[in-house]
Amino acid sequence: MSSSGIQALASQWAADLDSWALPQEILDQAPEVPWKHPVAMFTVAPPHTPIPDSLSHQRAREVLEPGGSVLDVGSGGGRASMAITPPAGTLTAVDHQQEMLDEFHKAAEARGTIAHSYLGDWPHVAALVPEADVVVCHHVAYNVADIVPFLQALNAHARKRVVMEVPMSHPMSNFNDLWKKFWNLDRPILPTPYQLQDICLALGFGAVLDIWEDRTWGARVDLPEEERIRRARVRLCLTQDRDAELAAALLAEKDAKPRSIATIWWDVK
Repeated sequence: MSSSGIQALASQWAADLDSWALPQEILDQAPEVPWKHPVAMFTVAPPHTPIPDSLSHQRAREVLEPGGSVLDVGSGGGRASMAITPPAGTLTAVDHQQEMLDEFHKAAEARGTIAHSYLGDWPHVAALVPEADVVVCHHVAYNVADIVPFLQALNAHARKRVVMEVPMSHPMSNFNDLWKKFWNLDRPILPTPYQLQDICLALGFGAVLDIWEDRTWGARVDLPEEERIRRARVRLCLTQDRDAELAAALLAEKDAKPRSIATIWWDVK
């Protein structure tokens, strides 16, 4: 595809992500920053508790030889890379939160795995980061407006395969009804993984998109009720005096449903 065609796809992706920005008048009165990711939600279970397998893990694992290397971009605590250890023997993580990298190293040490990490945003730190057999990037793309250099750097750092994972709808979509209830705010429905795949294909990557259901999601979000309400309150920019009302609204979605997930992967030429 021509550069102008790629730019058009990338510009649409950025515009669709920008549509998720909250009105300034809501942010101005928010008691806490609504977008910060709690580290506790991204930690990895101890080695004696297996990480549930997934299609994304399988796609990465099937091209890894014993002792192979994995680069985990936007690693969080390292669930995407720890799940494929073994066969992976060397892991490298990139994340913009040091607390996440600290958890990554704890998980790697518990597994006796060689681990390296780089603090910063991808692709700004990419020049410092070594290549790996497989590059994994789970649940990050919806945070990346300038998607083309991000994808190009993923591809450039993989010797065999890139495996990305994103939900079929924006990760904040599960709050759409609550934004309408508490703020009368209509939320977007774009972008989608299909747009991400189209950009990958336009860049010359033979990207395949597989869809599957994450039936472990309910267990991951099974928080104590008080903590669940607090996190929803922060995300929705509400004050503590709305907790009773928020708790009643959350009852309707208490039983977490499986999430539809897209695994976008390609082999490096």
